[in-house]
Amino acid sequence: MGEGVGAQIRKGVIEYCVLAMLTTRERYGFELVRTLGEHDGLVTSEGTIYPLLSRLKKDGHVTTTWRESDDGPPRKYYAITPQGKRRLAAFRLEWMRFRSAVDALLNDGGTR
Repeated sequence: MGEGVGAQIRKGVIEYCVLAMLTTRERYGFELVRTLGEHDGLVTSEGTIYPLLSRLKKDGHVTTTWRESDDGPPRKYYAITPQGKRRLAAFRLEWMRFRSAVDALLNDGGTR
């Protein structure tokens, strides 16, 4: 049961975690997978990230640039757009509200 719950939560927030990582600098797909994997509960695969990045690009939340790599073939780098930043900002506000409500219910069962 725990694994299914984690998967549902991860599915709902992974897009915003990716956008948040892109606010600090441009990144390529496998780097995003690796960085997510460094955080407990956010482990994901390339099969999840690349379709997500494609959708984020289609929706105007990220842009892409091909760059040469010292370690092999050229890599596609992703950067957040102003529209992506607005979407992330809206999520942050909603997340704080949501997290606060869930924490209150989990910690005291809704009895204040």
